[in-house]
Amino acid sequence: MMKMKAAEIAEIIGGSYIGEELEIQGEFHFDSRQVKPGSVFIALKGQSQDGHDFVPSALANGAALSIVSRSVPGNHIIVPEVLDGIAKLATELRNRLSNLKVVAITGSQGKTTTKDILNSILTAQGNCVAPISSYNNDIGVPITLLKCNESTKFCILEMGARHLGDIARLTELAAPDVGVVLKVGNAHLGEFGSREKIAETKGELIRGLKPGATAVLGTYDEFTPKMNSNSAVKTITFGETANCAVRAGDLELHGGFPAFDLVTPEGREHVELQLLGVHQVPNALAAAAAAHALGISTADIAAALSTHQNMSRWRMELTDLDGLTLINDSYNANPESMSAALRTLALLTQERGGNSWAFIAKMHELGGESEALHRKIGQLAGELGIDHLVVIGERSYISDDISTDTAIHFYPDQNSAAELLNRLDSGDVVLVKASRAEHLEVIAEIISKSWSERNGAGT
Repeated sequence: MMKMKAAEIAEIIGGSYIGEELEIQGEFHFDSRQVKPGSVFIALKGQSQDGHDFVPSALANGAALSIVSRSVPGNHIIVPEVLDGIAKLATELRNRLSNLKVVAITGSQGKTTTKDILNSILTAQGNCVAPISSYNNDIGVPITLLKCNESTKFCILEMGARHLGDIARLTELAAPDVGVVLKVGNAHLGEFGSREKIAETKGELIRGLKPGATAVLGTYDEFTPKMNSNSAVKTITFGETANCAVRAGDLELHGGFPAFDLVTPEGREHVELQLLGVHQVPNALAAAAAAHALGISTADIAAALSTHQNMSRWRMELTDLDGLTLINDSYNANPESMSAALRTLALLTQERGGNSWAFIAKMHELGGESEALHRKIGQLAGELGIDHLVVIGERSYISDDISTDTAIHFYPDQNSAAELLNRLDSGDVVLVKASRAEHLEVIAEIISKSWSERNGAGT
């Protein structure tokens, strides 16, 4: 945060300041438990809790200032709507930091991984601010921007959406120099109703770019490559075909980890990713294209890609449990990422020589297409030769079309599915994947603990 007086902040956000004269340069938090001395506490009203009730806790943790919609203890600014006030402050800060380069990323899948990879590239070039986890909404985007100050060279933002207009609003606030659209897929199909509506929403980022900015567009669906019709906005495409400005050449897999030649308009450099699965290649290429748009050399980009390691929990986490291989991808799921994870499972199992086990549960937010999309994933598991498909709670995966070579196990919950764990053998590979709301990280922990206990008991 740039150093500002509390009274100045109040003027910017259209609020009334009550308190002693002070300057603010700390971070902004809406969780009082994360507040540190000098921080600003944002009192948000949720469905079940009111942030105003936690102002005393924030003060106890050292909050210098609270932004609120009613009177509270301590130094505070009262505004009609707290979120509107934070957005105004972030917009003002963005305008003042004229040398700051902002990259905004959206898409149906891969936003957080792409953000993490790009953060590794940009951090090697200067001070870079990036969101924690998936801070990609009306709260997360301004809070991330407000971390920037005069020494910040780059800021990376994730932009998600629940409704038409969400990304347009965030784009206007952030004024990105580079806008990245990864792919239009089926995630949130239930909310938007069609992939065309999803494409329209993701395209708000590109339509909102200012003249001179760069649109970085994936070539993995029929919508994204066509998003930029503004001649004042440059376009860089990424993908795996020869007509892409940034592409992967001579792609190979080494133990499930992709290796390829990164090709840009500037040159060609070899990359060996330390991220599991061929589906990580589009994320790496998107980050590389964004970095190229910012003027970073191909050699520097390739070096950062080859040293980047997984930064976010439960996203294709590969663990060798002394003979058993566990892939924990329980953070989230949609049809595209589920397909990619199953393909990686099949590949790793071929290399290790054991049986493949897919512990899967519901993919949320698929609307009227939910049953059909679940069924297709079940069929894919059979086509890939997955040995054991362990379905937890979601019968739509199961159909008569699944290959008879795949053993189907259905359990209503994770605890009952645990009875299969004594059938796991050395050389087997286990995938755990579902939407976040299913909390399948629990079964991943059970698998790890069970195997460790068995292995210890046998020594």
